[in-house]
Amino acid sequence: MAVSGGPLDLDAVPRELDRPKLLIGEGKDEVLILNALIDRLAIDDVTVEEYGGKQNLPNYLDALKLRPGFAALVSLGVTRDADANAKAAFTSVKNHLRNRGLATSDVLGVLQAGRPNIGIMIFPNNNSEGMLEDLCLQAWQTDPIMPCINDYFRCVRGVTGSLPNEISKARVHAWLSAQVPPDLRLGIAAQKGLIDWHNPAFENLINFVRSL
Repeated sequence: MAVSGGPLDLDAVPRELDRPKLLIGEGKDEVLILNALIDRLAIDDVTVEEYGGKQNLPNYLDALKLRPGFAALVSLGVTRDADANAKAAFTSVKNHLRNRGLATSDVLGVLQAGRPNIGIMIFPNNNSEGMLEDLCLQAWQTDPIMPCINDYFRCVRGVTGSLPNEISKARVHAWLSAQVPPDLRLGIAAQKGLIDWHNPAFENLINFVRSL
């Protein structure tokens, strides 16, 4: 089972890295989802942590290099949302790594040899704009309730003249509201087995995690 942790408190005693592989995501939902996948894959040598949002990634990396056990770290996987531009997100992560003397790859999802080996995964699929929620929505395209969700947001746009700014998050919340219980966060839903990891939409992420 993977070990998870919140963002590192720079004023606290540095938490020891006691496993050879580290996988990091922006926030708590990413940690819960990645842990659910790692448990599903029966991987037991990976720690999963959040770095507290894209703006905090440089601080996290600075602190990471000072933590006990960093010298023995074999591989580091960095995940991030593409937001409006997957290429720009990839470049940003690469620059943060390079500025700290860490390995960087020119190919998304492929580990670059170094100390540690490092790979980068940009959600949803290393190419498209969007976020982790969009990856889940891709997997739910054939879910029988998705036409109902589409109808709902057509109604919202017809009544209000617009859609929510973060429409992907809104659509995920609508999907979650149809589950049991109806008030789960996405990460908790993953922990409870509501994500079908066999769906082809998750293939790139699964291959990335396995490559660490």
